Amino acid sequence: MSKDGSTVETGTKRAPYGAVVANVRLPRQYGPELLVLREGKGCWVTDRTGKRYLDFGAGIAVNALGYGRDDLTEAAAAQMRKLIHVSNLYATEPALELAEKLTASGPFEAVHFGNSGSEANESAIKYARMYAFRTRGKGHHKLMAFSSGFHGRTLGALSCTFSPKYQDPFRPLVPGCVESPFNDAEALERSLDGSFAAVIVEVVQGEGGLSCMSREFADALNTLCRKHGALLIVDEVQTGLARTGSLYAHRQVGLEPDIVTLAKPLAGGLPLSATLLPERVNRELHLAEHGTTFGGGPVVTAVALKVWEILSDPEFIRGVAARGERLAELLGGLKRDFPQAGAVKGMGLLRGLELPEESLPDVMAAAREAGLLVLRSGAGVLRIAPPLIVSPEELDQGVEILAGALETALG
Repeated sequence: MSKDGSTVETGTKRAPYGAVVANVRLPRQYGPELLVLREGKGCWVTDRTGKRYLDFGAGIAVNALGYGRDDLTEAAAAQMRKLIHVSNLYATEPALELAEKLTASGPFEAVHFGNSGSEANESAIKYARMYAFRTRGKGHHKLMAFSSGFHGRTLGALSCTFSPKYQDPFRPLVPGCVESPFNDAEALERSLDGSFAAVIVEVVQGEGGLSCMSREFADALNTLCRKHGALLIVDEVQTGLARTGSLYAHRQVGLEPDIVTLAKPLAGGLPLSATLLPERVNRELHLAEHGTTFGGGPVVTAVALKVWEILSDPEFIRGVAARGERLAELLGGLKRDFPQAGAVKGMGLLRGLELPEESLPDVMAAAREAGLLVLRSGAGVLRIAPPLIVSPEELDQGVEILAGALETALG
């Protein structure tokens, strides 16, 4: 038995007796050991030994409505009894109804459904290059993205994610992708010109340390993208649908996107993404230029209709904003209590606390041992993204556990 009593060594493998098991079948990219979770309810998950954890990661900001919901289960089961899959050769009622609701949420005419945030951004990149080619001709294909941003792991989205850790093993990447410093309006003005098809940006950098866009930078993006004819793509994969205390984070900084990408919470944990398009882009598309086999299937869109009903409700969003402020205050208390801690980052219920990079793994491990699951963002930020249904009492409880983890790891 291992020293934590969770697994039994059997040569190069470990017998599946405990919650933590050796990774012997999944790719090495997922690490040498994995925590095996069995079920969840509300904001809590349980591993297969019966130990419960307060989940402040929500499946990487996916499970906005938590776990074990009867309403989502019933929506999926009812649709599965009718149709599970039809491809994009046909339409289904749930997909059409969801498309109506999503396009009505802004200046959009159409939505392309996909399966993941990376695919949503990949689609946005394709649409932007198509639009530039049709309206301005060849030579207007460049894409601008920003330092510390993250847009996905497929090749086009990865080419706009300027991290050597993510990019270097997969070079050569898609040509024409240019990096500019985040929140630097002067650098943007120097770099952006008429050769760009689009600019893609996050309002809160989910994987890049939770840095938030300034209003000055948002104003510069609005002005310069229109000046040079570049489409403004706003990646709301992690921030969209109430996570930051608004339906869309771009509204909180005055950003005026042409294309918006959504994914993580959209179907309550099932794979669904959306790329929202304005009329001027949609009218340039030709038949069969883009498509998807599984995106926008009837089951995931049926569930997403229920998710949308809840997450788009103004009263629900106000509650998220209030709990987000409470979480920020609680993290501010940790900053005061632990001199090693730095700034409180993020917006709404996507928050972080700067910590020494070398201590972050120990803090996360101590938190998990004490029954709290948390994430990281970038090199030295502890990321907290609980289900949006988290109660004030659960926020208090989670931060109290985190304080104990900091005491254990930092002394």
